[in-house]
Amino acid sequence: MKAVYIEETGGPEVLQYGDRPMPQPGAGEALVKLAASGVNFTDISQRRGSVMVPLPTILGSEGAGTLENGERVAWAMARGSYAEYAAVPTKLLVKIPDAIDFRTAAAAMLQGMTAHYLTHSTFPLKKNHIALVHAAAGGTGRLIVQMATMLGARVIATVGTEAKAQIAKEAGASDAILYNRQNWVEEVKRLTDSVGVDVAYDSVGQATFMQGLDCLKSRGMMVHFGQASGPVAPFDTRILSAKGSLYLARPSLASHIADPAELAWRSSDLFRWIAEGKITLRIDREYPLEEAARAHRELEGRATSGKIVLWAPGSR
Repeated sequence: MKAVYIEETGGPEVLQYGDRPMPQPGAGEALVKLAASGVNFTDISQRRGSVMVPLPTILGSEGAGTLENGERVAWAMARGSYAEYAAVPTKLLVKIPDAIDFRTAAAAMLQGMTAHYLTHSTFPLKKNHIALVHAAAGGTGRLIVQMATMLGARVIATVGTEAKAQIAKEAGASDAILYNRQNWVEEVKRLTDSVGVDVAYDSVGQATFMQGLDCLKSRGMMVHFGQASGPVAPFDTRILSAKGSLYLARPSLASHIADPAELAWRSSDLFRWIAEGKITLRIDREYPLEEAARAHRELEGRATSGKIVLWAPGSR
C-alpha cells in the first residue's frame, strides 16, 4: 500500500511517500481503508522528534474510512492514517453519521474532540466566563471559540493577521488581538477592565505561556495543551501563587477519550452540532496524500487558517 512515513526525524523533507507493508490487525484492532486523513501539529511534533515515536513509522493521528463490512468510521489518537490502510484499535472507532462525509469526519475528530474536552471538562465554561484563546483562527482555536460562544462565554482571541481576526470574530470572538502588532497582555487587561480572564487556552507554548499567566484573573486557569512555538521552559511553580493562586492544566485528548462513554459523548456531540449547523468546520486546504510534506510546511509556517486534509489514493 502507499503511505507517508519517516525513517528519521527532522524537517518536512524527511517525509517519504512510497510502498509500505499492508497492516495486519491484531487483537482488538480493525482494518480501515482510508478515505481522508487530518493533518495536525502532533504529526509535526512526531516528525520533528519533540514527541518520540518508534522509527520507521507512518504518521497521521486521525482518519476516516471504511471497514471491511462497509461501515463508515472515523478515529483520532491512533497513529498511521497517512496511508491507504490502517489497523486501528476498535475502542477508538466511531461510526460516521449519514449526514457527515469523510472529509468532514477526518477534519473534525482530533481538533473537535480536543475543543470539546477543553471547554466542557478541563475548564467547563459557563455564561459570563471570559476565555482567552490563542491561535483562534486555526483548526482547534476556531472550534474552541465556537463552543465557548455556544456555552455563553465571552472570547478574546489572539491572531496573526487582519484576515485571521475576521475569521475569529465570525466564529464568535468578541475581540481579536493582533499579537504581532499589539501588546496583547495590555489589550487583554484593557478589555477586561484589568480583572483578567477566567481561562486561557494556549496551544502555542513557548512564545505565549509566561505572558499568558499575566492575563489571568485571581484563581484563573492556564490550559496549556500544545506547543506550536516550542516547549515551555521549566519554571518555579511559586510563580502561580504569586500571580494570584493560578491553576495550571496540561491535558491531552487521549486521557479524555479513553473511557468509551466519554468518546461516545464527545464524538456524538461534535457530529450532531456539525449536522445541525451549530459548529462549522473550516477546511482550508486539501491535498493528495503524496503532498503531505507541503501540508506540513504550510501548517508549520502558519500559512493556514483552518484544517488541512489529505486524500488517500483512489478516494476521489
